[in-house]
Amino acid sequence: MTRRDFIEKTGSASYLAMLGLGFIPEAKAKPFDLQKNKADKSIVILGAGLAGLCSAYELTQLGYKVTVLEARSRPGGRVWTVRGGTTETEIGGTLQTAQFDKGLYFNAGAARIPHNHELSLHYCRLFNIPLEIFMNMNEGGYYYSEGGTGTLANKRVKIREIHADLRGYTAELLTKAIDQKALDAEMTKEDLEKLAAYLKEEGDLDAMKKYKGSERHGYTRQGGYGEQTPVIAAPHALHDIIAAGLFHPAFSNVSEYTFNQQPVMLQPVGGMDALPYAFAKKLEGVVQYQTVVQEIRKTQPGVKIICKDKTGTIKEIKADFCICTIPLPVLKNIPSDLSADIRRAADFVPYMNTGKIGLQFKRRFWEEDDKIFGGISRTNMDITQIFYPSYNFMGAKGVLKGYYNFHDRALKMGNLSLAEREKAALEQGGKIHPQYATEFESSFSLAWQKIPYSQGGWAEYTDVQRKRFYPALTKPDDEIYLAGEHTSYLTAWMAGALESARAVVEQVHRRVNAS
Repeated sequence: MTRRDFIEKTGSASYLAMLGLGFIPEAKAKPFDLQKNKADKSIVILGAGLAGLCSAYELTQLGYKVTVLEARSRPGGRVWTVRGGTTETEIGGTLQTAQFDKGLYFNAGAARIPHNHELSLHYCRLFNIPLEIFMNMNEGGYYYSEGGTGTLANKRVKIREIHADLRGYTAELLTKAIDQKALDAEMTKEDLEKLAAYLKEEGDLDAMKKYKGSERHGYTRQGGYGEQTPVIAAPHALHDIIAAGLFHPAFSNVSEYTFNQQPVMLQPVGGMDALPYAFAKKLEGVVQYQTVVQEIRKTQPGVKIICKDKTGTIKEIKADFCICTIPLPVLKNIPSDLSADIRRAADFVPYMNTGKIGLQFKRRFWEEDDKIFGGISRTNMDITQIFYPSYNFMGAKGVLKGYYNFHDRALKMGNLSLAEREKAALEQGGKIHPQYATEFESSFSLAWQKIPYSQGGWAEYTDVQRKRFYPALTKPDDEIYLAGEHTSYLTAWMAGALESARAVVEQVHRRVNAS
């Protein structure tokens, strides 16, 4: 095996290793030190999501006259925290009101901040927003494979057991390949010895290079004082793991290796909406809520936005520049003078179908009974994932994220009524946690593709679509600029919205000062 072969075959692990060794540069937030200079222009911003709020904040700091138009009655867009009293009516749906107890919540949109997203952390620091650990990974969570065969199918299994056993068996198999000289074509004897030593530790192999179990898998008895000696649980057979369906992509731990989801991850104390509300506080009088954009027109020079305010009054707002942060599925249905390239991108860039449900329970049984504090359980059922809250540990009650799903599963669940979603979440989640039946109190669910003024979770480019449509979204269209996660390579992340906002503010400011 050549070094190139090794890199190619180990995939993302090698990518991360090269990052760590400095062979691939990390994207870091650049200093934002624009001088005030000339700022005698008016700017209208469409949308008070993070991109719109950040653009507005930085432009007001530079001295521009800014107006933000927001269709919702709140800031944040897809950075949305659901608490008791939160209301929403999906497209074609019925009014829903959250019944969660005071102090309980779940993040319906953005839910975590990677430690390497410097710009997101910058604004949290700037606005003195306290952060706490978000438990993205927890080996104490469960896998549940439905429909497989054998002893591990249709039952919950601790994640650590599968991880430990697969790590052990994989290391054993690779070690056997080394012994059979199947890998030594371009590697020295010393290289192979070092690799074998690493695999022994990584897989917890015995002296005979066999995997026969590990304390990483867990114990049948953990041990204690005196005669209470620990007893390590026997490993699951590799055949049983495969037969159960636990090689299904639903159980892939690739996300745990992904650069943007590696520990440590963070969250604002009290909910993700702390950040948009901090921006909004700095922009009092600048944001016009419950104001829906009806048309986007060029006046050459300048722009004219036709909108309807909360009283139903149609208004015209004229400005020298416009920054449009409206998600593409919404933008494509607004009459406009936008370029053909932008309109084509709005028509053809797909957005992720995704949904979530918050389930309030009488007690935190996942902590009390199952010793799960934060993290995620995964399944190949439609609910896909269960998120355990990373706040209020040991509290009396709690809100689980009863499902977080994508693509066809999110579309399927989203097409159910609110009652049917709740029923499905309880039935499927109850197979992992039988306590659901007696401890459940209330729910609040959403399908992002049906949420007004969003109509999707995030832009989901293929390589072809990125090449064909993305460039138009990052170029000024006369006096109109676009910002938002869809105009970045960090789609689905708050940092993408913030990065795009700062980039557009810089472009506008330099253009004004060059005129």
